[in-house]
Amino acid sequence: MDEVDLEVFEGEFFAMLGPSGSGKTTCLRLVAGFEQPTSGHIEIFGQTAEGVPPFRRNVNTVFQDYALFPHLNVIDNVAYGLMIRGAGKAERYRTAAEALELVALPGLGKRRAGELSGGQRQRVALARALVNKPRVLLLDEPLGALDLKLREQMQEELKNLHRQLGITFIFVTHDQNEALSMADRVALFNQGKVVQVGTPQEIYRCPNSRFVADFVGSSNLLPPEFVAGISGQNKWASLRPEAIRLTSAGGHEASVVACSYLGGTTRLALDLGSLRLHALLPSVATIPQPGQRVRIDWNPDDVHLMEDGI
Repeated sequence: MDEVDLEVFEGEFFAMLGPSGSGKTTCLRLVAGFEQPTSGHIEIFGQTAEGVPPFRRNVNTVFQDYALFPHLNVIDNVAYGLMIRGAGKAERYRTAAEALELVALPGLGKRRAGELSGGQRQRVALARALVNKPRVLLLDEPLGALDLKLREQMQEELKNLHRQLGITFIFVTHDQNEALSMADRVALFNQGKVVQVGTPQEIYRCPNSRFVADFVGSSNLLPPEFVAGISGQNKWASLRPEAIRLTSAGGHEASVVACSYLGGTTRLALDLGSLRLHALLPSVATIPQPGQRVRIDWNPDDVHLMEDGI
């Protein structure tokens, strides 16, 4: 980690996004208390956190592998944290049952973890993290082991749960679609540094560097010499594929190199001679085929100039 400076607001859904090894999970573990900083300062709701063990912080963590106890049934897995805190049996079972209701798993308390589906195990892990009523819920890539349909369903349910509880969620992921669709704000990590922080719309529409433009979604990176020819500014720029349109006159002439049908959209690879671009067009449109010559254009406002060429 290198001079990471972040402020997460109370009650927000905050995503830490980045490739493997970028530092996002290390940052989460520092907040959780599983690792201690060698320098710097961590503050949680106004209280110094460095040196404070995890069980004394008002945070709980949902891990990628869920870390459920195989020898315990569901209700005892969820109630475990309450038992450690000394709650009586009746109280912890009542509270654990309420937590299972919250994650839509009523009546499954007697089952073993091995008898549950992946989505159910993920919900049990959520219930176990929420049963102690933390002010911050830390989620370390909790959807990574789920298939696409279930992952999309759990994304919606996590957002609904966040709205219902009103507590702070800090969500670590390497999946940009998860971060953009779920978070109020996103911090993008690379090589141990935070390279940009903003709303999903700001990160997507206004990347501050080639890395951000290329990592978040799909982007055409326009080199300074091309940008200088269309805008007079000698800077790198980002142009999203969906901003490119076919036109009958004006614009730029290009040759279609490849055509990929994606269902609702079709992706074209276009050769402008000095530059290769990708365009994303609605599949209902008349789609040119490889080898055809076309003219393309875009709104000048869709060319986002970047200060950092890295």
